[in-house]
Amino acid sequence: MEVNQGAPQVNYKEALTKKVNHREKLKKQTGGSGLFADMEFEIGPADEEFINSEEFKSGKKKLQLEWAIVGGAIDKNYMKPINDGFVAMMNSGILAGFNIESMKVRVHDGSMHNVDSKPIAFELCAKEGFRAAAPMTAPVILEPIMKLEVITPDEYVGSVIGDLNRRRGLPKGQDTKPAGTVIRADVPLSEMFGYVTQLRTITSGRASSTMEFSHFTPVPANVSKEIQEKAKGKLKGDN
Repeated sequence: MEVNQGAPQVNYKEALTKKVNHREKLKKQTGGSGLFADMEFEIGPADEEFINSEEFKSGKKKLQLEWAIVGGAIDKNYMKPINDGFVAMMNSGILAGFNIESMKVRVHDGSMHNVDSKPIAFELCAKEGFRAAAPMTAPVILEPIMKLEVITPDEYVGSVIGDLNRRRGLPKGQDTKPAGTVIRADVPLSEMFGYVTQLRTITSGRASSTMEFSHFTPVPANVSKEIQEKAKGKLKGDN
């Protein structure tokens, strides 16, 4: 069996942090057939109620689509293609191509053409609308944070904490036990590759550690810039 081996990859995510209103109009004419779609929508972070719903937690839904059209300005049959268009765009993000786990879109106005309005027109309109509006929602990159616990002999406490500081670790407290000092911290997963080897080195092999996932949090601005530059470089390389 042939195996492709590479450096570990961090599962970053992207998120929208503020609401914006946008109107998108799609009008294309190719020969005798045309495409027309016109929709105004508000896009931003999902409501807390949606985040806590079973549909979201089970993975059935990631887009909170609110249909606020009155008077039939847009036929409700176009609701699904609009939903599909936005969901497709969530899979490739805004900043660096990472998945957007949740967001809310409230469609509240628009118009149709009696011949050229079709499901594909509204799906494409949703995609173009996302490309135009999403960058204005103050998007951020989220990184996984790990809950780390280190047990080390007292004489290495300073070295262990200093190393965690260099890894952007956030101290969460420490205790003294018969086995040594217990150091607790939240540390970004991206900074933890090779940590066990480094911990052995700075404690002469006398410390041990355990680590588990804790939560996602926005990355610092300088780290976000670095991630985006890497993503752009990878896309250029693929081309």
